[in-house]
Amino acid sequence: MRPLRLASLILLNAILIQILAACGLVASPSPTPTPIAVPDGWVLVWHDEFDGDEIDTQSWTYDLGGGGWGNGESEVYTNRSENARLENGLLVIEARKEPNDKGGFEFTSARLKTQGLQTFQYGRIEARIQVPAGAGLWPAFWMLGSNIPQVGWPDCGEIDIMEYVGKDPDVILGTLHGPGYSGALGFTQWNRQTYNIADDFHVYAIEWDADQISWFYDGENYHTVTREDVGARAWPFDQPFFIILNLAVGGTLGGLISPDTVFPAQYLVDYVRVFQSDN
Repeated sequence: MRPLRLASLILLNAILIQILAACGLVASPSPTPTPIAVPDGWVLVWHDEFDGDEIDTQSWTYDLGGGGWGNGESEVYTNRSENARLENGLLVIEARKEPNDKGGFEFTSARLKTQGLQTFQYGRIEARIQVPAGAGLWPAFWMLGSNIPQVGWPDCGEIDIMEYVGKDPDVILGTLHGPGYSGALGFTQWNRQTYNIADDFHVYAIEWDADQISWFYDGENYHTVTREDVGARAWPFDQPFFIILNLAVGGTLGGLISPDTVFPAQYLVDYVRVFQSDN
């Protein structure tokens, strides 16, 4: 067979597979895994590429239930595969609007955490994420001090690596919360872009050491908080923290849920990686 004809047949076959996958007649081809790039001066100490068939229960567990989660949120968190699963090399956290047994509806979603399984003190914590679009959606990538069962919040400390609210489609937030600077008093920086952030994947990260935490969006440092900035107040960021990924609906920051927001809404995570200094 002539090379040109063979190449044409290969191309046509690939196009046919894509069409059949789009119609649900064959499984979608798996995406190429994102290469692990270790930055200079860092060592990879833990990661999840979400390339398996099921969520890794050695790394992730769930927060469950509703009640607003201290923020007036509208969703109920579950551990159902409808709300959290692996699909085509991605972690999919899906918010759904579902009928309830009272004749109305409720929002369901998922909140995954590494609490009790994987904790980290200092380093570069990074994830490649595509947030969902829609007013009322509130996805986050964040961390809490592992001593929260003993001291509570905000004394445990909170590092919000990324928060996105669909009502402000061109903005992401990075925030530090602690005793005396929690809630609206947190050290927050808005990072505004010239495009809708939900249209594509972006890399969100912090670099954290004993005296400061810096926030990065696609490699650009846009926010830093130091121990000196906190002043005489406690700095609870010299202990192990665990990672959280969740998709909230509504709430004090998420805001009103627009009737135009499309459900199910998917929060997609390509990977989570933790690096620590090589010295």
